[in-house]
Amino acid sequence: MNIILGIYGLLMLAGGVIGYKKAGSKISLIMGIVSSVFIFMGLYITQQAPTKGYTLIAVMAVFLLGVFIKRFIKTKSFMPSGMLVIVNLLALVICLLKLQ
Repeated sequence: MNIILGIYGLLMLAGGVIGYKKAGSKISLIMGIVSSVFIFMGLYITQQAPTKGYTLIAVMAVFLLGVFIKRFIKTKSFMPSGMLVIVNLLALVICLLKLQ
């Protein structure tokens, strides 16, 4: 499961870079970097304190889920907003399963 969460972190980083390159969105780049840093910090923390690490990742997933749901409602476009809703929902479910 941690491999999937690592891929999740890479997807968030890649999404920020793509958003910057395609649309010139500095906020996409910044949020991609910040969110991936928090995700990878959470993964690192899980080695010593799993509950804290998965909670950090879950909080980031909830935040990003809110952002992408709002964008999906506004644009009604599956790419990238709808896909990222699904990705963040999957990450949240994984974290919640790990916290049980």
